[in-house]
Amino acid sequence: MNNGDQAIHILYLLGVLVLVGSALAVRRIPLASGLKMFVGWVLIFGAAFVIFAMKDEFLALGDRVLLAARGGIDTVESRPGEVRVRQASDGHFWVDAEINGETARFLVDSGATTTSLSRETARRAGIESAAGPGAIVQTANGMVRVERGRAERLSVGPIERRDVAVHVSDAFGNLNVIGMNFLSSLSGWSVEGRTLVLRSGPAGAATPVDESAPPMDEGGGAG
Repeated sequence: MNNGDQAIHILYLLGVLVLVGSALAVRRIPLASGLKMFVGWVLIFGAAFVIFAMKDEFLALGDRVLLAARGGIDTVESRPGEVRVRQASDGHFWVDAEINGETARFLVDSGATTTSLSRETARRAGIESAAGPGAIVQTANGMVRVERGRAERLSVGPIERRDVAVHVSDAFGNLNVIGMNFLSSLSGWSVEGRTLVLRSGPAGAATPVDESAPPMDEGGGAG
């Protein structure tokens, strides 16, 4: 909640309390009883104001509690041709995807041009780097050199894409990222409140990356 919203709600709260005080005065309630009732109303409205003002924090806390209860796995709901991913407590969207049959944790990042893998994930998935000098990409942590490869299959729930271009680099650490070359192959994707919705569209290959272009990509996340 921004400062303007807080000021409006504080003024609203003060107005309600003035009305309550006026009502008690009109009823000519004894002073001691009137003070008790007034304090009670102040506490009630104060608690309601705090809950409303901190609703985002309470929602985030609820997400963390649910996440812990599920053993650390974010909510992923699959419907025919659609995957719905609940926003994590860190504000990002994470999924457990399968790459060449191996399960790995991925950040879904529309700011990343190309799906990117940690060295360990690429090794487990049996992805070999293509011959050549690789590329230099812009990431959230600056420019890094990557190796190019291709995944035979990348699946998020029931949504599967084949022959997906990927970048691999030690600079990614343990981070894996699903980028726009996967997202743009879908019939649609959107964020609805705190939920990421992925809609499948025709199955098949992911959107190809122009490997003949100069070795420089722009994007966020890992690459």
